[in-house]
Amino acid sequence: MQLNEDSLQAGDLRDLVHHVFEVDSYRSKMGNDKDVVVLSFTVESKDPADDLVNFIEKGYQFVLDADVTPGELSNGKYKVFVELQRDSHVAEHIADLLYGVKKLTGLEDFKFRYYKSFDSKDAVREMLEEVIPNDPKTYEESIKEHKMESYEHFFAKGRLEKVVMEGDLLRVKKIYADPLQFKVIRAGTPESILESIEEKINVNEWAEVIFLTKYFGDFNITKFGNKLMFEDKGHAVLMERL
Repeated sequence: MQLNEDSLQAGDLRDLVHHVFEVDSYRSKMGNDKDVVVLSFTVESKDPADDLVNFIEKGYQFVLDADVTPGELSNGKYKVFVELQRDSHVAEHIADLLYGVKKLTGLEDFKFRYYKSFDSKDAVREMLEEVIPNDPKTYEESIKEHKMESYEHFFAKGRLEKVVMEGDLLRVKKIYADPLQFKVIRAGTPESILESIEEKINVNEWAEVIFLTKYFGDFNITKFGNKLMFEDKGHAVLMERL
């Protein structure tokens, strides 16, 4: 993909596009979700979001549609949505698109989160092919599986008003309470997460643990140094409160 000499130049969107994008987290406006893959990029402000949309629409014939949110998100940022046909070429097409976006942003490596997963994966063609369903039947089976492992499902017992994840940042809001923000470090089984933790249990932070238990609901919460492990029904998430 060659950048248009009359428009954007390499590096023009440096530090303006987040390195983690989402796949199939939002509904398609062009067709049925089982037939269309939706990518969503987070951009710092409106003008660079519009620039990214124009670049994608003019540069890639395989893109069905590219659009930007009509207004800013609650954190002041904007979403750029890109829709592609769900077929055997979708991983190749995403890799081609990322090649051009990397030139604009100066980012060497992108990561992606599929559906509403906690974990982000390297956005290389092999991983894109492994994770993203490329036909309707596989899509429907994959979504059923991912719903049970999503951050929305994990925190459903807490009766939170809002659960939003952007990149590796998780923002939650409980009614009549202030919002909280966390950096997600990893998710998995409690055993796998415990094996990765080097810090010791922080016994001086019981007040925070009690507060978070009341805020989120009946989770088993343990603090290791500055890291918090939320555990429930064989699943666990390691986060750091910001």
